[in-house]
Amino acid sequence: MLVGIPKIISPDLLKIMMEMGHGDELVLADANFPAASHARRLVRCDGHAIPELLDAVLTLYPLDQYVDKPASLMEVVPGDKAETPIWEAYGRIVRERTGLEASFEKLERFAFYERARGAYAIVATGEGAQYANLILKKGVIFP
Repeated sequence: MLVGIPKIISPDLLKIMMEMGHGDELVLADANFPAASHARRLVRCDGHAIPELLDAVLTLYPLDQYVDKPASLMEVVPGDKAETPIWEAYGRIVRERTGLEASFEKLERFAFYERARGAYAIVATGEGAQYANLILKKGVIFP
């Protein structure tokens, strides 16, 4: 056991985040995302929702402050009537944990998949909300 590490952060996820450097990307993938077929490194967090995982990750993981939008969402496919209230939760969590205004980059579905393939790791979650996938660009820790 360690002090200060949120319980939802598994040893595998902690190791992955420690290995990552500035500019590396971490994907928090919903339950529908093809995580296993896209991941260079796959971390399983089945049964967990992304908002609670995002909140825990951001206690340890700095977002990149040298880019305009250090977090990216999968854009709703044109014509899809899906609603995305989870994005509001993400924005609130990012603001609370980082102080950054949550202005997310929105990527077309296949552009998101392509970017996810190049991510350092993908975290497969049990999140059931549609369009809940999120890419986080790692920043630096300032003294």
